[in-house]
Amino acid sequence: MNEKMKRALIQAQRNEITEHHVYLALAKRQRDEHNRRVLERIAADEKKHYEFWGEHTGLTPPPNRTAVWKYTWLARLFGLTFAVKFMEKGEEKAQAKYGDFASSIPEAEGIARDEHEHENELTNMIDEERLRYVGSIVLGLNDALVELTGALAGFTLALRDSRLIAVIGLITGVAAALSMGASEYLSTKAEAGHGRTPGKAAVYTTIAYIFTVAVLVGPFLLLGNPLFAMGVTLTGALVIIMAFTYYVSIAQDVPFRKRFLEMAGLSLGVAAVSFGIGYLLQRFVGVDV
Repeated sequence: MNEKMKRALIQAQRNEITEHHVYLALAKRQRDEHNRRVLERIAADEKKHYEFWGEHTGLTPPPNRTAVWKYTWLARLFGLTFAVKFMEKGEEKAQAKYGDFASSIPEAEGIARDEHEHENELTNMIDEERLRYVGSIVLGLNDALVELTGALAGFTLALRDSRLIAVIGLITGVAAALSMGASEYLSTKAEAGHGRTPGKAAVYTTIAYIFTVAVLVGPFLLLGNPLFAMGVTLTGALVIIMAFTYYVSIAQDVPFRKRFLEMAGLSLGVAAVSFGIGYLLQRFVGVDV
């Protein structure tokens, strides 16, 4: 074994013991008995892999405590699904390295298969409430981004007063949030067998909508120049779209680029059209505040 391969094996060994501690920490937080047992079994498998690599390196490297802390907190903030799949993304690279080890260590292929089975098993195992209501969150975010961004863009040129735009935007946004929440309640109630509660679906939609309203209207409350405030609002909209799209792309294994461009294109496109309408109204209708 050359020195380069030994360093790679030591790193693989450290990754295994780190993931062992991550899975144990996640298992302790699970109320579902089945989920906890599966996580504990996978943690045990990771420990076996660690010990196997130790037979070839002769070392016992410690876990990466920072990584353990990071993934356990990711699970607390964004859910078990996101944290595990985010970690599994790094494990895909490890699986590729195990293939390189196979020429010298035939058992490496078996470990690579174990890692792949872990990912599939976890995907089938996890059933989180927040993922069942992703559709409701998307509804609230997307509708607020498209509708309110467009409205604020139109108000910016038609009214040209940051405070007035903010007041109208807040009234419009809160009313639309309550309306959208009520619509989601009725829509979910009409569906059967989807594992979603109408009340929770309405709450998720309303909270997502109001959060987006706060981000989009905030610049008009804080900044005196309405054009500059509109620029900050559009930036905020893009940040929301990027952050949520990234979350969904990890948790649900959907392509990030396509979803991001779709949502961003809709929001910015409607904003551009509304901005033009506001300009025309201000110029030809004579609206001047």
